[in-house]
Amino acid sequence: MRGTTVITGADGYLGRRLAAALLDDGDDDLILAVRAASATELDGKRARLAEELGPDAVGRTRCVAADVRHDSLLTDVDPGVVTRIVHGAAVTRFNVEHDVAADVNVAGTVRLRAFAARCENLRRFALLSTLYAAGEHQGDIAEERLPSAGFVNHYEWSKWAAEDQLLGAAREMPVSVLRLPTVVADDDSGHVTQYNVFHNTLKLFHYGLLSLLPGDEKTPLSLATADFTVSAVTRLLDPAVADGVYHVCPDPAETPTLGELVDLAFTVFERDAGFRRRGLIRPVPCDRESFDDLLHAATGLRAGPLHQSLASVSPFAAQLYLPKTFRNEALRAAWPAYAAPDPYALTEATCTRLVTSKWGRRPEETS
Repeated sequence: MRGTTVITGADGYLGRRLAAALLDDGDDDLILAVRAASATELDGKRARLAEELGPDAVGRTRCVAADVRHDSLLTDVDPGVVTRIVHGAAVTRFNVEHDVAADVNVAGTVRLRAFAARCENLRRFALLSTLYAAGEHQGDIAEERLPSAGFVNHYEWSKWAAEDQLLGAAREMPVSVLRLPTVVADDDSGHVTQYNVFHNTLKLFHYGLLSLLPGDEKTPLSLATADFTVSAVTRLLDPAVADGVYHVCPDPAETPTLGELVDLAFTVFERDAGFRRRGLIRPVPCDRESFDDLLHAATGLRAGPLHQSLASVSPFAAQLYLPKTFRNEALRAAWPAYAAPDPYALTEATCTRLVTSKWGRRPEETS
């Protein structure tokens, strides 16, 4: 049945890919909600989305300004026509400030929930969350609503709080929470167009700016591609799929450990002549107490390279001492075509691309 899907954060890395997938997968009209402070900015984003989505978007998409920090969110949208909402707008920095995380990620979800309550034909409200909404939980993490167990940073807390706010309304509207993994590449080729803490930490290791490895080497790290993530989300938006919480991630059996990933990264690094000339050794594992002491010492060196290196890692580093396994039985049951990328091949391909392109600073073919 044809409907209208609202995507917030539609011009983001995953948002625009999801829009393309939904244009290809079904016949819904799409309302692409983007943050724009002026008509000029909105026109620019509208043009970029139209160019990226191509002819499939003609007649089926409408780009609107929507700032989740404002109660006037989506005033230009008739709630009566909306059948699905995919909420992807969020601040995703691990070092996000508490007030920003609270206003955008938590209160923004509450504001969108209030809009959804007026959508009388709503069939799905899907929140794009993160696996790390699990915070300081350890061990097996089930696909279900989680109690608070403390959090490593404000980002994790805000995504958990957004989940909790939305799942609290599950009796009033059809709600799904989709917890996403760390996306390290666009596809299985390892091509990277959006960099995050995964890539930045590898860069520190490659250039000898970080010689310690924070975390328990046995901690599993769930990695995926944008292709896999968007395909899974598209499937979970299908009306045939039940509401609920889903871990959009590879199976635990396909999840490598921190130690395995670092070893593989250095195997790739050592193929590079420039890296070999620097004579760098693999980082030394560091227990949590020692790493906390190092962070404390670095606070007095704000202008130095040590502080700069640790500043990019520290907002997430404590999570690496909290091993957890994300069960994905609900995802696999709902998605018969489930096929996760090989994490070792993906890591090797991604690291090779990072080294070849100097982390995006030069075309890969010139190496």
